Amino acid sequence: MKDMTRISRWLIPLSLLLASFVYAADDFDEDYDNRSWQEVEVRLPAAPKMENLIPIYVSAATSNQFFVDAASLSVGADGVVRYVLEIRSAAGVRNVSFEGMRCETRERRIYASGRQDGSWSKARHNEWVRIQDAYANRHHAVLFLEYFCPFGSIVLDAEEARLALKQGGHPDVRRK
Repeated sequence: MKDMTRISRWLIPLSLLLASFVYAADDFDEDYDNRSWQEVEVRLPAAPKMENLIPIYVSAATSNQFFVDAASLSVGADGVVRYVLEIRSAAGVRNVSFEGMRCETRERRIYASGRQDGSWSKARHNEWVRIQDAYANRHHAVLFLEYFCPFGSIVLDAEEARLALKQGGHPDVRRK
């Protein structure tokens, strides 16, 4: 009985101490998650020019043509590849968007849509969304897998991204 009293005298304070460490660790994780990534301020680029558009192959299943504006490419200090994407339908309709891609989290975001006069309209729904290799948005998966985020790692700079686009895929991906 003496041993039980001795043990319980230490057990309760010890369990409270351990619980406070667990609680503190949860707070640390939450604080770390909230502070670990901060997006830099984004400036809208100039409208794309035909001579700067680099075509990318997406799939034989689509008649759309896809282009990335080489002049708009940037790799931010926040780990986001930013670029202007132009999609042309078989009927000649052009859709232009300014987008960002986070390799670390496999997410994308549309910042703005291009207007015919070359100005931008900020996107109403510009939250980060998961990139999925699905038919409807296959071009994002292609940009992620084959150009900007080979094996899930971000390209070092805009020049590496431009080179990957010009070569029809990142050299590390094409070798495999």
